Amino acid sequence: MKDNISALKKQIEELSHENEQLRLKLSEAESANHAKESFLSNMSHDIRTPMNAIIGMTALAKKHIDEKSRVSDALGKIEIAGSHLLSLINDVLDMSRINSGKTKISDELFSLGDLLHEILTITRPQAAQHGHQFLFDTGNILEEDLYGDPLRLRQIYVNIITNSVKYTKDNGRISIYVTQEMQDDRCLLIFKCEDNGIGMSQDFLSRIFDPFERVNSSTLSGVEGTGLGMSIVKRLIDAMDGTIDIQSEQGKGTTVTVKIPLHYEKSTAQPGALQNTDILVVEADETLREQYRIIFDEFGINARIVLSSTEALAAITEAEFTGKHYSLVILGRSIGTGGNIFELASYMHQADSSIVLVLISDADWDDIEYHANRSGISAFIPVPFFRKSLINGLNAALSSRTGGSSDGSVPDLSGKRILLAEDNMINREIALEILSATGVTTDCAENGKEAVELFEASSPHTYDLILMDIQMPVMDGYEAVRLIRASDRADSKEVPIWAMTANAFAEDVQKTAAAGMNGHLAKPIDVRLLMQLLKTLV
Repeated sequence: MKDNISALKKQIEELSHENEQLRLKLSEAESANHAKESFLSNMSHDIRTPMNAIIGMTALAKKHIDEKSRVSDALGKIEIAGSHLLSLINDVLDMSRINSGKTKISDELFSLGDLLHEILTITRPQAAQHGHQFLFDTGNILEEDLYGDPLRLRQIYVNIITNSVKYTKDNGRISIYVTQEMQDDRCLLIFKCEDNGIGMSQDFLSRIFDPFERVNSSTLSGVEGTGLGMSIVKRLIDAMDGTIDIQSEQGKGTTVTVKIPLHYEKSTAQPGALQNTDILVVEADETLREQYRIIFDEFGINARIVLSSTEALAAITEAEFTGKHYSLVILGRSIGTGGNIFELASYMHQADSSIVLVLISDADWDDIEYHANRSGISAFIPVPFFRKSLINGLNAALSSRTGGSSDGSVPDLSGKRILLAEDNMINREIALEILSATGVTTDCAENGKEAVELFEASSPHTYDLILMDIQMPVMDGYEAVRLIRASDRADSKEVPIWAMTANAFAEDVQKTAAAGMNGHLAKPIDVRLLMQLLKTLV
C-alpha cells in the first residue's frame, strides 16, 4: 500500500513538474509572439517612414524639375531615407541568415587602423548631427595587423555606436575606447562605448539580446529600427568566441564593452629615409601630438611639432633664414582655431613645391581628395594611425612624392574598356551612368552566356575590367567567371573580374572569390567604392 502511495506521489510530482515546464514554455511562446507582433507593428511604421520620404520627395523633385536647388535637396533626402531603409532590411536578412545557421565568420588579415577609420567616418557625422561630444581614443595598440572578420567587426561596433547616438539626447557625450591586451599568440581586442544617454532599466537589460526587443516603441521614442541589432551583435560576438558586457542605468547612460580574441601578424616598420629628414608637424590636438612624439622618439626621427597654422608659417620662414629645409610637413587633424588646412597647404606648396605635404585626418579621403590635391597635398594617412601605418605611410610619401590622384575623385579612364554583365535594365542604366563620368568604354551583356561570348570574341587584353552580376538568367555569374578563367586565352587568368551583386553576405563574398573573382561590390552600388576600384585601372 505504501509503495503504491509513494509511486502515486512520485507520478503527481512528475506531472506537476511537467505542467510547470509547459506553463513556462507557454509563457515564453506568448512572450515571443507578443515581441514578434510588436516587431511587425514597429516595422510597418519604420519601413513606411523612409518609403514615404522616398515617394514624397520623388514626387516633389518631379514637380520642381526645373528648380535645381529643390531637386538637389529632394535627392539628398531620398538618399538618406534609402540608406536607412536598406539598414532596416539588412537587419532582418542578417537575423534570418544567422537563425538558419548560414552565417560564417571569415578569418582574413586586415588593418585595425583602416577598420577604425571606416567606423569613424560612418559614425562621427551621425553624432555631429545631434551635437554630441564625440571622443575616439585608441591607446595601447601594439599590433595593428589582425586576423578576423573586418566586415562583421565593423557591423558590431557601428551598431553599438549608432545605438548610443540614437538613445542619447542632443548635445550629449559619447566616448569610444579601443585597446589591446596581449595573450601569447593572440591579442584581446577591447572595445568600449560609453554614453550619457537615456539608459535602460534592469528589466530591459535582461532582455536586450532577445530578438525584436528595443527600449521603447519607435512611435514613442522617435527612434526607428528593427529591434534586431543587439541580438545580431550578440550572436556574431559569440561566433567569434568573444564577450559583451552592458552596464546601464536609466537616465544616466550606458557602457558597452566588447572583448574579442584575434590572432595577429607582427607589425614591422623601418624609419628608412625619415631618419635623415627634417619633419614639421602641425597638430593642435594634444593627444595626437603626444602620439607623434612617442612614435618619432622610438624610431629616432627628428620632428618639430607646432600647434597652429601661424606657428607653422613662422617655422617655414625661420627655416629659410637659417638654411634649414623641411622636406616633409604633416598637416594634422586640427591646426588651431580659424585655420584652414587647404589654404595652409596651398601656401606651403606655392612657397616650396619640393616639400612633401601629408594630410593625417579622420575625414573621408574621397570627400576631400579633390581639394587636397589642388592645394598640393600628395599623401593621406587616416586617423587613427599607429606605429606601422604612420612610419610606412610617411616613407611611401617621401619616396613617391605623388601619394594622391591628381584627377580628383573621378578617374579619367579614356581608352579603357569594361565588360558589364547585368540582366536588370534599371541596374544596367545606373551602372552605365556612373561609369560614363570616367570616359570609359563599356560593353554590356544581359546574362553570363553573353558575357562569355563577348569576352571570347574580343582580342586579348581588350577588357581592363569585368563587372559581373551573379543572379542572371541563362547562365549565372559564377559559371560565367569559371568559363572565362578556364579559357586558353592569354588574358583569361589576368583580367580583373569583380562581382557587382545584391548577394552581400560574407559567404557570398567567399563564393565569388572561390569562383575566381578578384573582389566584390554590393548593391546598391556605393559610388565611392566603385571609383576606388576604377582608379586602380589608371
